[in-house]
Amino acid sequence: MKQQKLSILEKIGYGSGDAAVNVVISSMFLIITYFYTDIFGLKPKDVALMFLLVRLIDAVSDPLMGIITDKYKSKKFGRFRPYFLYLSIPFGISVFLTFTTPEFDYAGKLIYAYLTYIFVTLMFTSVTIPYISFIGVLTNDPKERLSASGYRLFFAKVAAFGVSILVPIMAKQFGAGDMARGYQIAMGIMALSGTLLFLFSFFTTNERVEHVVEKTPYLEQVKYLFNNSQWVLLLGSCLSGTVGYVIRASVAIFYAKYYLGGDEVVQSTFMGTGVAAAILAMPASTLITKRFCKVKLFWISQFIVGVISVLMFLIVKPQPESMLIAYVMYFILSFIVDLHAPVFWTAIAEAVDHGQAQTGVRVSGLAFGGISFAQKAGMGIAGAVVGLLLDAFGYIPDTIQSETTLLGLALMLTLIPGTFHIINGMLIYRYKITDKYYETIKAKIHI
Repeated sequence: MKQQKLSILEKIGYGSGDAAVNVVISSMFLIITYFYTDIFGLKPKDVALMFLLVRLIDAVSDPLMGIITDKYKSKKFGRFRPYFLYLSIPFGISVFLTFTTPEFDYAGKLIYAYLTYIFVTLMFTSVTIPYISFIGVLTNDPKERLSASGYRLFFAKVAAFGVSILVPIMAKQFGAGDMARGYQIAMGIMALSGTLLFLFSFFTTNERVEHVVEKTPYLEQVKYLFNNSQWVLLLGSCLSGTVGYVIRASVAIFYAKYYLGGDEVVQSTFMGTGVAAAILAMPASTLITKRFCKVKLFWISQFIVGVISVLMFLIVKPQPESMLIAYVMYFILSFIVDLHAPVFWTAIAEAVDHGQAQTGVRVSGLAFGGISFAQKAGMGIAGAVVGLLLDAFGYIPDTIQSETTLLGLALMLTLIPGTFHIINGMLIYRYKITDKYYETIKAKIHI
């Protein structure tokens, strides 16, 4: 089959979809734990339990959404793009409601938090599963897929940069002393942006590759998936990598405020430094993988993250003199940790093709749904770990923190997430689908 090239506009349109997704995912990574403890007023241990329990819904919703995308196809719009059109507005509403603080007592607030967090989780699933599956039908060219993923992750990081830099500052500005209202307005603006970005993605992209969807029973699909060794490695990679990433990202605002002693500007710029580094990692990854094996880049970068995490823990101290080196170390850490990202998201589609070449059965929707579940399970586990560790280290909002709490914040930014990235690297060391190997897969399944 002829290689299918993508225009710059379509790559931008594809990337805008992940920018929309990252309105939610970046807020979950960067600010939602802080929002629930310091703004909304929940206890860290209650936040931890909520994060863990709500993730159980994904055990059903993610595979179910994968099956739905496999089963239904619009004659006019395709298999995945219709969800960008029809669910963009409910998606935006769910984000706005999640960051709204009602005037309830503690029990009422807790119930409201559960309901809105469940709502945003379901909306996130409903648009994310089609979106991450979309790369498999956008083009059959692995280089174009990798390039499109570079655009995707670049725009994702731009959205994350907006959340990290703009939201704390806008919240203070719009709140005028009422930070709860400030966060509601700031995230309302982000929610509207997410809706518009999904619509832009819908109107500027196309589905080109047509795969025959197997009428395989659900349990058999699960069996085929777990017999696909390369997909299983990616599942473990997604889980371990997400846990490490989210623990570090979630605690960054606490670290900036209490460990570095920073105000809202320091908090936003510290988080923004990490996101800016991640943005630069996207084009850097594309350039490196043109001359260097993408799989080696993946696992080597994760091991380097472990080393830098140890160095940052040892070098940066809770004193004003350490602020500059903290920014520099966090920039380097965030840059290297995200070098693998374009490789990972293209690898899923290639692992699906690998499974088809091995067994003759294509399991696509459930494969992407399973990866999405691993990502959100990692987010839930990480959120629970952060909440429980904050409680264990004696964290109390808006006070001078004890030495034990400061030590805990340093560990949660460096050594603890670094351990999970090393595990990620160990898993991908065993992954074998390089570009050369993928050519043999394409020949077997005729794409």
